[in-house]
Amino acid sequence: MIGTTKRQASLFYFAFAKEAATITDDLLDPLDKLLYDPQLLDLASQALAKRSARSADFGRPSIAPDRLVRCAILKHIKKWSFRQLEREVRASLLYRRFTLFYEDPIPDFTSFSRTFALFGEQGTARLHARVVQIAREQTVAQGHKLRTDTTAVESNIHYPTDSSLLADSIRVLTRGLKRISAGCQSQALQVIDHHRAAKRRVLEICRAAKTLTDAGRQKLKDSYAKLISLTRGLTRQSANVLEQLQTGKLVAQADTLLSVLLAEAQLRHFLPLTQRVIAQAQARIFKGQTHYPDKILSLFEEHTVVIRKGKAHKPNEFGRLVRLDEVENGIVSNYHIASQNLADQQQWNPAL
Repeated sequence: MIGTTKRQASLFYFAFAKEAATITDDLLDPLDKLLYDPQLLDLASQALAKRSARSADFGRPSIAPDRLVRCAILKHIKKWSFRQLEREVRASLLYRRFTLFYEDPIPDFTSFSRTFALFGEQGTARLHARVVQIAREQTVAQGHKLRTDTTAVESNIHYPTDSSLLADSIRVLTRGLKRISAGCQSQALQVIDHHRAAKRRVLEICRAAKTLTDAGRQKLKDSYAKLISLTRGLTRQSANVLEQLQTGKLVAQADTLLSVLLAEAQLRHFLPLTQRVIAQAQARIFKGQTHYPDKILSLFEEHTVVIRKGKAHKPNEFGRLVRLDEVENGIVSNYHIASQNLADQQQWNPAL
């Protein structure tokens, strides 16, 4: 259920209200008046209603729309993680007043993470469009000046190597198969955990990569061949299990049907990605195709691409290239997430 924006004042907070009112912030105080806009709150309510079929009027109360928008803006301005957001809001009277939590308990950082994700791409675009509209109505942004620039926004992934991607594939497929096995009848599905074997092969590859001799290169290829063989065998088993679930040869128990369905959906998502990882590892290691097309850099953030902006301290960045268009008074009038690593000169005409 969507949390209410009309809350009764508490006597407990009354003792701190005078102290909190005297604390000023040059950045947050102007935003405080802007964030009472009813259309912004309506957009946040629409995002919260997408959680489930009856999230609008049924279930436990979630974060209120006004609190959600303010926490999202505070996190973005301060460039905090979700853990930092929870810790700072809990410890500061200023941030409690700005986010309208006052004396109420602060949600866990995992709740912030799940709730912020409800906005999605379209919800974020609507919020931004409303802010730009307010700036135009108040003549804060007149459109006489434009500054456009691209920046690399890195994904939250580990450094992508073929061996680590293969090990991740083994881990997620094994996890899904184990959940399906636990939800079916006893001995209906036997799953062998190759996690330790995969970890051993990854360590062998790391050691062999440090030597440039022919023996070291051969050892590297042998370890990769064993790791790819383990991954390919697991993909075959996963494909067979999905086929058995579809044809009814493998049946889930009544009390574990939901967990089996979730595990099946995860297998269907990760299996094609694992097959792409195997194909690119074979091409890069055994065929020498270092510039493999449509390279996958993460199983969990599959949209990640390699970005090279000529930085000496960081030649390769892994994420997406974002173009930001800025007008007067620091208002971001538009943004665009590029699908490829385009040069800044190619971004000028679309920005204008």
